[in-house]
Amino acid sequence: MKKYILDLRVRETVKVSGKHVLLKLTYDSKLPEMVPGQFVEVRIDGSATTMLRRPISINFVDYAANELWLLVAAVGDGTRWLTGGVKPGDVVNCVLPLGNGFTMPESADEKFLLVGGGVGVAPLLYMGERIKAMGGEPTFLLGARTKNDLLMLEEFEKYGRVFVTTEDGSMGEQGFVTNHSLLQKETFSMISTCGPKPMMMAVARYAVKADVECEVSLENMMACGLGACLCCVEKTVSGNLCVCKDGPVLNIKKLLWQL
Repeated sequence: MKKYILDLRVRETVKVSGKHVLLKLTYDSKLPEMVPGQFVEVRIDGSATTMLRRPISINFVDYAANELWLLVAAVGDGTRWLTGGVKPGDVVNCVLPLGNGFTMPESADEKFLLVGGGVGVAPLLYMGERIKAMGGEPTFLLGARTKNDLLMLEEFEKYGRVFVTTEDGSMGEQGFVTNHSLLQKETFSMISTCGPKPMMMAVARYAVKADVECEVSLENMMACGLGACLCCVEKTVSGNLCVCKDGPVLNIKKLLWQL
């Protein structure tokens, strides 16, 4: 897929939580094609301590409005600039689209379970919208520490069934996503997941036990986004792979997670 370096203009910033901001970006021409699970590399212009671009998952693409959404968590100088220093009208330079996305259903009858934790829910929104657009109904299983840490629930509810877990029991079922009763009640043809590595490994163990295909979106540290710097290498059954170029989405059968 062709890659672009674009100066995108900030149309709107939305405070999603105490440390999460949704950036809605637009472009003078039509946005290029992007698929769920891909990411962008954002140039950080407002932080003297940030030399490298920051990889951010594609949260959503609204082609009717010509908008690209990025859900950003403030965790370092670069992302703090994106969440606090960027205002409507500003320009954000992005390299996009990067990486390989999730496998999509071949038919609307397939039952896809999309499991996310924390800001890892970001790429699942666009995937859910794409599944609904082809006539399917995705099921979302979203986890967080507390109800205040759950992100964009109203948006997810537009595209499928939403089930929730919180570690403190403040919303949904108490526990981790793999503790949710949904997993004992229903079966699925594919599981796609993104979030903290321990959560994804737990989801992968469930998928193996349930004999369900499973893909994970890895969040290894990335710099170039093009497979040149080798800082995001993941050991796999077929040797070392660059997560930014060969992923970030990989089938768990390729991973050495000793499931």
